[in-house]
Amino acid sequence: MTDYGSAREDREGSGILIPLHEARRVRSDLPVTFERRELDQILRIYGRMVAAGEWRDYAIDHLRDRAIFSVFRRTSEVPLFQIVKDPKLTRKQGAYSVIAATGAILKRGHELARVLAVFDKKLKLVT
Repeated sequence: MTDYGSAREDREGSGILIPLHEARRVRSDLPVTFERRELDQILRIYGRMVAAGEWRDYAIDHLRDRAIFSVFRRTSEVPLFQIVKDPKLTRKQGAYSVIAATGAILKRGHELARVLAVFDKKLKLVT
């Protein structure tokens, strides 16, 4: 005699199959967000600039097509810089960019650390 009951329980307890197009549709409805490691890198730069007295406030926007970290000198002003994550540009110019208050793209790339290097102070030779 064969025990089919245990096999039936395994099949019933297994995962549910979801068509790939449905999973992609559900995922596309979610807003784009910064991941924990990305926020860690951004907030490290932000903390350094706050300590230097250059920045005072920030805002994070999670939109449907991109995520934006805006940096302000004063709360009531327009942002000095925007750090943007746009997944649609991942295979082209890169998903990350730093945009100045004038709208000029200061740096764009595939790696966030390299894009954030635009905020590093350059050493000057004093003679």
